[in-house]
Amino acid sequence: MALVQVMWEDWADRAVALPAYQTAGAAGADLCANLAQADRAAGIEIAPLGRVLVPTGIRVAIPEGYEMQIRPRSGLAVKFGITLANAPGTIDSDYRGPLGVALVNLGAEPYVVRHGDRIAQAVLAPVVRMQMQVVVALDETQRGAGGFGSTGFGPRSGGAD
Repeated sequence: MALVQVMWEDWADRAVALPAYQTAGAAGADLCANLAQADRAAGIEIAPLGRVLVPTGIRVAIPEGYEMQIRPRSGLAVKFGITLANAPGTIDSDYRGPLGVALVNLGAEPYVVRHGDRIAQAVLAPVVRMQMQVVVALDETQRGAGGFGSTGFGPRSGGAD
């Protein structure tokens, strides 16, 4: 288990839950909206196709060698069309600024984020750094250069399309 340090913003409502796992098998810890005092009563409305950066009221220190992935909550996506504008979002281990969640409303109706709502989930993941090497040719594979949709659609195997 890796330790992530959490610090409240000075203005944050400390009654709002810190990131927490809702079940023993949960991969992600739920992040809650911690709205500015002026927004707490009415919430923050996201118009259809609108985007908003929702504050969580916290900052985090992630251990070196890890990232925190911010992912959508499936219930918000299915029921209301609320997802992340940059899914998944990445919080790097050297970032110490405010933790905000970029929500987008893909639904047909306005959606109101209320103070304390669970709005996203955070998953801690190890990071493997890569090194680039310039070559004159790449190895051959069965797929080759086939791109989007090149392996077919759905459960079909073989046969004519």
